[in-house]
Amino acid sequence: MMKDYLLGEYAMLVVIVTAHVKPEYVEAFKAASIDNASHSIKEAGVIRFDVYQQNDDPSRFTLLEIYKTVDDPPKHRETEHYLRWRDTVASMMADPRSRVENSWIFPFPPEI
Repeated sequence: MMKDYLLGEYAMLVVIVTAHVKPEYVEAFKAASIDNASHSIKEAGVIRFDVYQQNDDPSRFTLLEIYKTVDDPPKHRETEHYLRWRDTVASMMADPRSRVENSWIFPFPPEI
């Protein structure tokens, strides 16, 4: 039986952030992002927090963030580690970061 994961207690939110970093800041961005992600996965509302680097352009990154509910990303953005990351990477950007929110459709997410 299919559950409606977009409504009720199973509402999950997938956030995809893309970042284009100035080449001289690639390593510093990676370090700051790993620090943020390693703390983020300890948050009660975070299911997953991945950091990806593009193979054909190492100055481009994708952050994949999966939250239990739509209320959890704002809580994440109030944490000390997020604020530290945001302030640290602000001057590293070649272009403004982009952020897209998605609803989880398939495969069915695990029970939380």
